[in-house]
Amino acid sequence: MAKVKKSVNADPDPVIKITPVKTSAAAAVTTTSVVSFTQTLQKTLEAYKSSLTPKFALIDIFLGFLVALGALQFVFCCLVGNFPFNAFLGGFISTVGQFVLTVSLRLQFDDENRVAIWKGQGKEMKWRAMGDYIFASLVLHFIVYHFIN
Repeated sequence: MAKVKKSVNADPDPVIKITPVKTSAAAAVTTTSVVSFTQTLQKTLEAYKSSLTPKFALIDIFLGFLVALGALQFVFCCLVGNFPFNAFLGGFISTVGQFVLTVSLRLQFDDENRVAIWKGQGKEMKWRAMGDYIFASLVLHFIVYHFIN
């Protein structure tokens, strides 16, 4: 029998060929949706900033503070514990309730949200909205105070 020698081609510098990968339709849609989402977000922020008044800016800052305070209370409850559970519930419900009341006040202050019945009333309606807000806030905090004991 004759021995057959296999010749091995051992290149000292192997060449790696990189072929471009064709992107799938799903990847293209994902990239397009991310771009359209960021463009939509930018347009929304620009429209918000252009129509913002100092009064609404103050209300929005207070709403952001309430969201941060509620999140901080929730994280504290998860990390440290909720031994006096009624105290946590009272504080968290107070924050959420004040947020809801403040959003209601912001909606009532906006002239575009007025229904046809209240279109003619200007400052009287805003004063009434502010009075309702203060009264509802007092009732909310009175209930929370008695809930905590």
